[in-house]
Amino acid sequence: MARSELDREIEEGAGAFVLGLGRLLSGRDMDGVRRTDATFFRCGSRVLEGVVEGRVGWWSYVAGWQRSGIRLLGLGAAGGVGWGYWADPEQAVRALQYGGVSVGGLVVAGGVMHAVRGRRQRELMREWIEPLHLALLDPLGIPAATRPRSYLHVPGNFSDDDAEIRIDLPVSLQFNEQRVAELVVKKLALQGVSFRWKYGGKDPYVLVKKVHRPPGKVVFSDPRVRELVQNVRESAPLIGLGRGQKVVSVDLDVESPHVLVSAGTGGGKSVILRTIASQLIHHGAHGYILDFKRVSHLWARGVANVTYCRDIADIHEALISLGAEGQRRIHAAEHLGDDEDPSTVGPRIVILLEEINATMKQLARYWEKVRYRDDPKISPAVDALAEILFMGRAVRLHVLLVAQSATARALGGPEMRENFATRILARYTQNAWRMLVPEVHPAPKSTRHIGRAQVVLGGVAQETQVMFMTDAEARDWAMAGVGAESAVTLERVAVPQRPSTPAEPGYLGKHASLAPGDPEISEISAGLGHGTPQAVPQAAAGGLEMTAAAEEPASRAEAEDPDGAALRPVAAARSKNPQQLVTLRKAQEEILPQLTVEALRTARKRDPDFPPHEGRDGQQMLYRVEDLLKWERNRVKSGTG
Repeated sequence: MARSELDREIEEGAGAFVLGLGRLLSGRDMDGVRRTDATFFRCGSRVLEGVVEGRVGWWSYVAGWQRSGIRLLGLGAAGGVGWGYWADPEQAVRALQYGGVSVGGLVVAGGVMHAVRGRRQRELMREWIEPLHLALLDPLGIPAATRPRSYLHVPGNFSDDDAEIRIDLPVSLQFNEQRVAELVVKKLALQGVSFRWKYGGKDPYVLVKKVHRPPGKVVFSDPRVRELVQNVRESAPLIGLGRGQKVVSVDLDVESPHVLVSAGTGGGKSVILRTIASQLIHHGAHGYILDFKRVSHLWARGVANVTYCRDIADIHEALISLGAEGQRRIHAAEHLGDDEDPSTVGPRIVILLEEINATMKQLARYWEKVRYRDDPKISPAVDALAEILFMGRAVRLHVLLVAQSATARALGGPEMRENFATRILARYTQNAWRMLVPEVHPAPKSTRHIGRAQVVLGGVAQETQVMFMTDAEARDWAMAGVGAESAVTLERVAVPQRPSTPAEPGYLGKHASLAPGDPEISEISAGLGHGTPQAVPQAAAGGLEMTAAAEEPASRAEAEDPDGAALRPVAAARSKNPQQLVTLRKAQEEILPQLTVEALRTARKRDPDFPPHEGRDGQQMLYRVEDLLKWERNRVKSGTG
């Protein structure tokens, strides 16, 4: 039997009624169009792409249970009024009259208060939120119909120090972080803010907070700062103060055994190294300052536990000796138990390596001049530095390295640069930041503020005001500790003499079989002008042992000095055994003719780096030729400060 048109209309009407009732009770839009990502229990935060055009109203962002409750309350109120009017019309009309006036008054008063109190919100919306919303539509890939307040949570006091801005991100995460961060900073006119990105889960977001700036200056003479320095751990020297007066330090035994300092001209590289090194020396560390610039750390002159190497030959020798010391300590650390003190391998050694870009080039050139044909092409000093960097914290050798441009090539390869877990950057360029700490983005803006640096550890950058110590304060603090009680003396390692042919540099002819230390072989070697002996570990039954060198012949690099400054003492020393003891007058006549006896005596009184005497000949003090030659090479010349 065919269904009539009336039956179809009744069925369609019943279906529409049931569907409408379901939408009413579930809190969905009555037209059935889902405009936002709101669910029954959660409010919406974004518009569904491609659903509607134009701005979506606030009602579509409300959670389903809230919309359902409001609808049911409205229907209940309307039903109650209807039932009351049906039961007692007069009372119902009277109640509506009085109630309507009261409700109307409340609505008017509430509207006025909302208009007055919402004026700032409307201004905030018009001046800041709407422009930011329009700027972020394309970078975040947000539909244009999205209501700005649904994902931009910007408080009215967003420029205050304690304010926090939250921006809900699209789940797809297909956006450029740096671009978004730049737009937020520009459109809201923010300065000094930090971004914390949260990507996990179904509700990714970014928090933007205004950071508290570090103090304008931090000086060691301040009693509060001095107290902080006194209270820090021996292995964690104070670098400076960060935001909110937070202490910024790096534990060399736990967090990072080596520190890389990269800064442009005037960025305070030497100040940073002076601050860290003086504290370590105060607690007993021995300092090796490898300073090709010669005058970067004059504060260390006269400090008992510091070895200052200015000449490239002595920097070469020091690195080789330190590498050998690291090997010795590795073997010693093998036998330490879990509960033993790691300091039993030896006192802490801190190595200050200034201007690595220039120093590495000079080491390579020096090695090219002094190496034999069958020697490796890479300088053993560069290899020793690489070994020290890879040894880690167990050997208690720490490198504080300075570079204007810390490229992988300048440091000997990218693997060497990765050994610096702590990196301090000041007056940096964007290229330098991306090269050294690409994991921290966006890069904080560099500042010209004196003493301001970024200390980066574990992917977190801390803006820091570096503590400033004068030369006198650093020297006094370093000497006021226990450093003098634990001096470290590294044994030099000699290369065994080997026969050579007349075609080889360094041919010794009939003297090739003479033993090292023999006066005759010393005389020949000094006359030929060959370099500092290469460090080679000597195998022995008792483990790795180092043999002290019996001689230090002058290098060809010095003999080829275009100014002749290194040639004069080399030529004068040809008839001297480097281990021989001489008086100051004899030293001036035979090995240091460019100086006067009065200058040597003045240096003995005033120069803290002047070598100590090794004996006496009556009333006259005797000095080792080797020590005098090394002092002459490394002494601070009058022309350099």
